[in-house]
Amino acid sequence: MALSSFSGVHFFGVRHHGPGCARSLVKALDALQPDAVLIEGPPEADALTPLVLSPAMQPPVAILTYCPDDASLAVYHPFAEFSPEWQAMRWARQAGVTTRFIDLPLAHSLATEKEKREAEKTIAADVVPVGEVGEETTLASEDAHEEPLDAAPQDPRIHDPLHWLAQAAGYADGETWWNHMVEERGDEQELFAAIAEAMTTLRAQWGEHHHSAERQQHEAWREAHMRQAIRGAQKDGLQRIAVVCGAWHLGGLLAETTAKADQSLLKGLPKVKVQSTWVPWTYRHLARASGYGAGITSPGWYEHLWNSHDNRVPRAVGWLARVARLMRERDLDCSSAHLIEAARLADSLAALRDRPAPGLDELHEASRAVLTLGDDAVLHFIQDALVVGDRLGQVPPDVPTVPLQRDVEQAQKSLRLKPEALQKNLDLDLRNTNDLARSHLLHRLSLLDIPWGSVAKVGRSSRGTFHEVWTLQWQPEFALRLIEASQWGQTLEQAATAAVMNQCKQTEDLADLSALVDRVLLADLSHAVQAVTQSLQDRAALTGDAQQLLAALPPLANVFRYGSVRQTDASLVGHVLDGLILRTTISLPLACQALDDSAAEVLRDKLLAAHGAVNLRQDTEQTALWQQALSQLAVRSGTHELLQGLAVRLLLDADAQDWPTDRVAQTLGLQLSAGADPACAAAWLDGFLNRNAVVLLHDTAVWQLVDAWLARLSPDHFVRVLPMVRRTFSAFGGSERRDLAQRASQGITRVTSPAAAVTWDETRAALVLPVLRQIFGVPA
Repeated sequence: MALSSFSGVHFFGVRHHGPGCARSLVKALDALQPDAVLIEGPPEADALTPLVLSPAMQPPVAILTYCPDDASLAVYHPFAEFSPEWQAMRWARQAGVTTRFIDLPLAHSLATEKEKREAEKTIAADVVPVGEVGEETTLASEDAHEEPLDAAPQDPRIHDPLHWLAQAAGYADGETWWNHMVEERGDEQELFAAIAEAMTTLRAQWGEHHHSAERQQHEAWREAHMRQAIRGAQKDGLQRIAVVCGAWHLGGLLAETTAKADQSLLKGLPKVKVQSTWVPWTYRHLARASGYGAGITSPGWYEHLWNSHDNRVPRAVGWLARVARLMRERDLDCSSAHLIEAARLADSLAALRDRPAPGLDELHEASRAVLTLGDDAVLHFIQDALVVGDRLGQVPPDVPTVPLQRDVEQAQKSLRLKPEALQKNLDLDLRNTNDLARSHLLHRLSLLDIPWGSVAKVGRSSRGTFHEVWTLQWQPEFALRLIEASQWGQTLEQAATAAVMNQCKQTEDLADLSALVDRVLLADLSHAVQAVTQSLQDRAALTGDAQQLLAALPPLANVFRYGSVRQTDASLVGHVLDGLILRTTISLPLACQALDDSAAEVLRDKLLAAHGAVNLRQDTEQTALWQQALSQLAVRSGTHELLQGLAVRLLLDADAQDWPTDRVAQTLGLQLSAGADPACAAAWLDGFLNRNAVVLLHDTAVWQLVDAWLARLSPDHFVRVLPMVRRTFSAFGGSERRDLAQRASQGITRVTSPAAAVTWDETRAALVLPVLRQIFGVPA
């Protein structure tokens, strides 16, 4: 029998997301037949409760309540099918009785959170120099104002308040005790009376001192509002009132206090405008490991408890059958005999521990002993797939949404791209119209900071192919991000375009703008392309930073080279790329002056990437300009030796007209001469070899020059240069180093030039002379 307080009010203290509590609550409501059900939850969502009976509503789902003026102020209230509050809503709606949420309105909670953030920013601005404080974007944590039944105190020795009850019953922790006593049993007629007695006593003795003063104040507001809501229901003439709340709140709701005191406590609370809607949720976000304050450890197991209670198949057998199916899908041995023995072992363990039926611990131990032969690695995927689960809920199409969210849902439906909680790969052939549209959708969402998918950068998805390979995984928080992004437009194309234009105004780095051009082209946003390219031109015209110009070239060159493959208008960026190459060639020689080793190393990587970009451009005029800049680097005094050597190597590989092989050999001999500083010579050699052994293996002249340089070094100079030379050669592959060692062991007599002198082995040649004379008839 439920605990009574006030006249005609029945309190049902539950644990959020507990299947045993939910099952017992449904039976208690059937017996009580109340004419009103009041549930701990946001009052702003009262209008959403009729949707719980919709066939299209499939838990897990969550009530998302947010501030339209600042969508970062938001709170989720998630529900699973086995959540007591969910079952209370369904029972009340099916019975046609009054259904209300009675928690403190989130209009007050979010307003308080907003004031707190503003106060923190003010304090930070007074302490930290202007420009060093990042904007706060963290959401209010899901169900942040819920007080979970197992709320953890600060004392690390006590996991939760149920620890005391668990210790008295001989259990190691409160979680295990509660599961065995309530969730895995759950049909006791006096369950809620027992919970109320235990929790009110525990709260009275355990106290509130474990919580901060701010938390205590907020909990006092919540409980005062819930008491006021109960009084309001009584004034409305409702006779039998069922109140479903977290068991921890029972002590506060039954406290001796007056309506006037509660009204005074709630007077003057700040308020903001809020809106609520249903959004899909996942079991992984329902789990405690996700950071959800009222989370549970095993949503998948709780679902099994809920669904298997009235099933003729024993709970343990049904669970082990699911484990077996999972193992067989992965080609792991699991026979019927294994299942029989595992079920017997689980039953035996439960009997030894004086439990009515095997729980998750017994089933885990039986699975480890019989099915996996002690291999814990197998239990990891059982944990992920079954204990936690990968279920993603669904909400009806008539749920209140913003136009942008509706546009995305329509695109997902028309492109047959269903959101799923389970990670999966999607291979798109961009020559196919539907796949190309899918690619545009995913890229547009990415521009709105909604990373539904990430595209692979290697393999079939690499640039220059007809394929994109995406890894997709839908997250519940994407619904809130769509609401936040709705400030930019009512359709995905409009929102992505407006967001890109806003980003252009805030982006100063040329490389970021250049990469943004690539992204908007892949998203097929023609208006955004024009805005970004214009912004890129304007920034480039005002900057003389060669490093920024170098970094901006590769993304643009990729767009220009591969745009036709992806059916994008890459010609829009052709003239921008040419302008950047011109500006880069002008500023590059000066930028390579007076650099230390670390700065030269950074510039080397950017120089190589820009060289590849110019080659992708495949324009004679631009190539000539670039080679002129490299030639200046190669001969200009004051340029770091690493970059000088690299410039000579790039000119040699490009077969530049002004840098034939003999000039390269002459320059190499000069740079590696005995009079050169060993450290400078080693840096030049590092740049020239470009961490690639091919030039040494196949060019005898270069090999001889390097070998002669090393041979002429004095012992002291050799010791100084050895670490740098070793660093250069360590970049070569293992097979390349073996080939170099083999060639060094054979000397330098082997040449590749046909004009080179040949050394004859007279003894070996004389052995074949008799045969030759006989063949050609030459007398001895």
